[in-house]
Amino acid sequence: MGIEFVGAFESTYQPAHDVDVAESTGHAATWAADLRLLRDCGVRRLRYPVRWHRVEPSPGTYDWAATDAVLGHLADRGMTPIVDLVHHTSYPRWLTGGFADPRFGAAYLRYCEAFARRYPDTTAYTLFNEPFSTLFLAGHEGLWPPYHQGIEAFVAILRNVLPAFGEAVRLYRELLPAAAHVYVDTCERHTHDGSGPGGDYAAFANDRRFFVLDAMLGRSFAADPFAAAVAAAGGESLLDLEPAPIDVLGLDYYAHSQWHFGADAGCTPTPRPPGLAAVIVEYWERYATPCMLSETNIRGFPSDRATWLKYTLEQCELARDAGVALDGYCWFPFIDSCDWDSLLYYCDGNVDPVGVYWLDDTLARRPSSMSRAYAAAAAGTPAADLPAYELRPPVSRWLAGYADQMAHWDWQPPPDDERGAESAEADIEFELRIRDATQ
Repeated sequence: MGIEFVGAFESTYQPAHDVDVAESTGHAATWAADLRLLRDCGVRRLRYPVRWHRVEPSPGTYDWAATDAVLGHLADRGMTPIVDLVHHTSYPRWLTGGFADPRFGAAYLRYCEAFARRYPDTTAYTLFNEPFSTLFLAGHEGLWPPYHQGIEAFVAILRNVLPAFGEAVRLYRELLPAAAHVYVDTCERHTHDGSGPGGDYAAFANDRRFFVLDAMLGRSFAADPFAAAVAAAGGESLLDLEPAPIDVLGLDYYAHSQWHFGADAGCTPTPRPPGLAAVIVEYWERYATPCMLSETNIRGFPSDRATWLKYTLEQCELARDAGVALDGYCWFPFIDSCDWDSLLYYCDGNVDPVGVYWLDDTLARRPSSMSRAYAAAAAGTPAADLPAYELRPPVSRWLAGYADQMAHWDWQPPPDDERGAESAEADIEFELRIRDATQ
């Protein structure tokens, strides 16, 4: 039996520009047609955003009209959403301090309760998408608002957000007792060259990736390296949070999430990636909770994406066959995104070639080898029977470390008439200089 496919649509809000990705891609206006495309692929379950930044334009004032329309449409057509209440920086603009705003916790809980009371038939929800990676980028790396940096700033933001997040989880256990809490965060494992600074940093990062979920589940251990750093930065209370249960562990897996650390620097993608199946098994054994591949994609030509689909689906099949309770496979997003080339710092409408359907210059949705492979897989075609297209640069370079895991495939040339990924031709490299990770 095939793994159930789960659709998804991107809507991250850019507070500095008062625009979200659903608006940049046109989905906010063409959502009914986009949902029809997804349904035509045979997909009935999907991750779908509730756009808090539009729902609550001023404190305590809610406009549910757009949400009513979409959720009613889905119900009428037998489609089941996993509602996503906060996706990255998708909070109201009047929370000027973002995740560091002292009003955040109360506002977030008020919003979550208002949603649950209005939509009591909700069957699955994600209350806060990627809490670790979102708050890390906003509070430690300074890449997202409020642009804070360092461990003390990160801990301060965790203290401002995680208690409210946990309270929301427990509230939903009361208000929506039959609904499933799908907890979603990045799925990581970092590699290194051996001992020394690179090895130390990789070990620290491999511990850090579990911290938020461990804390939410009430299982943080002060002896762990990152937990000890959190406590030293004033986060002792985070090691003793009231447990907040989850029902499904959503794992977001991208090649660029896996870093490799040398003597004094790190790079991504790692030249020695562990197999995705092994990483899924690692999370399964740690948390003993049904798992979902809740996000994956690759920035590239449609044929590159079809090949990555084959790889990630094959790895999910291997994890399932190894005993993992796998609740679904989600390519994220269904249509191309916008402005992720700057991690949403700019709002230029730059199409990010990552979707099942690609967007042309007029934002029209276009089929391709990727959409054909996706529809076949959603209908139950196993990964072994999906096409393996020869990778084009720069994706061929990014994924060079995966070659051994793909060596058993029968490769074919990519279609020579596909468009939609011109921006994929940029040769993007990332390097991280190693410093004291506890600072």
